[in-house]
Amino acid sequence: MTYYPDDSEPLADGRGPVLAVRGLSKTYAGGAAPALDGLDLTVRRGEIVGLLGPNGAGKTTAISMMSTLLRPTTGRVSICGTDAVAHPDRARRHFGTVPQEIALFDRLTAAENLTYFGRMYGLRGAGLKAAVQEGLRLVGLTARADEPVGTFSGGMKRRANLAAGILHDPPLLFLDEPTVGIDAQSRHLIMESLMQLRETGVAMVYTTHYMEEARQLFSRVAIIDHGRRLALDSPDALLRQHPGCTDLDDLFLSLTGKQLRD
Repeated sequence: MTYYPDDSEPLADGRGPVLAVRGLSKTYAGGAAPALDGLDLTVRRGEIVGLLGPNGAGKTTAISMMSTLLRPTTGRVSICGTDAVAHPDRARRHFGTVPQEIALFDRLTAAENLTYFGRMYGLRGAGLKAAVQEGLRLVGLTARADEPVGTFSGGMKRRANLAAGILHDPPLLFLDEPTVGIDAQSRHLIMESLMQLRETGVAMVYTTHYMEEARQLFSRVAIIDHGRRLALDSPDALLRQHPGCTDLDDLFLSLTGKQLRD
């Protein structure tokens, strides 16, 4: 598959992108400056695009608008050809969301949680049962299916959170720091699961502070700060464009500065 550093370039196969964002901006009431200012982004089938930025750079605002949780001040979002701003209900059929906060019920088992979310996606009967089983398998929780999520470790909850977002087999996933605060083994399993999904053609938009995830997973990296996109390309291409930087950590600090963002 061919990836293009310039979002304006046409697709080689003539097909439209899974996600197309143009001029996406958000200014909150009372805000002195936009939280997000004119973001352009295109994501194609089988591509993982990472959003990197310091705290407060606009990453979560961008994800929230792209996933229809927050209405933009200006700009357009198209998901699988559907105008997600004008028709958010239609657009939601085409994507899954894995939020930073765990979106599970502690008193329900892993299987019960996934069954609940599967029904919300419109799954029923044998199709629902198969989706729950596949979700548990993908994140390594088949043997723990009947245990309450409240008894799970943080890593297990993160894995179940991922499974809940993919039950309906969406062509697009939004992931907001899906591996934050978990053990290395769970992070490794989640990354392997995402690579499997990528091989099936799932497109993803992924925010993280872990540069090793960017190196291993991302087809392209968008670095944003103060609401604006500073760079967009493959990790290797970005390093070639900035010869003074030896790795993504150096590049990130070169573009966003070393000042603390508490």
